[in-house]
Amino acid sequence: MTFQPDKIEAFLTNFQQTKHLIRGFEGCQYLELLQDAQNPNVYCTYSHWDSEKSLEIYRNSKLFTEIWGFTKTLFADKPTAFSVHRVEIV
Repeated sequence: MTFQPDKIEAFLTNFQQTKHLIRGFEGCQYLELLQDAQNPNVYCTYSHWDSEKSLEIYRNSKLFTEIWGFTKTLFADKPTAFSVHRVEIV
């Protein structure tokens, strides 16, 4: 997520106030906020969910709608979202 420079503080404040709600959402095992080392306006959240279904339930929840509704007003560019799967190399 690329934020307008003057909106980063608002994003960080909101994340600080809501992270416990996301972490406490059924199916969320882990949530972390990362900042790009080269571009301080770029952040991403990294989370682990029990299943794709759990993540979809969160994405369709009132909590997500409220958080995302606020967060997207702070963007400088359109965000990119993706899901990953762990690859075990033996």
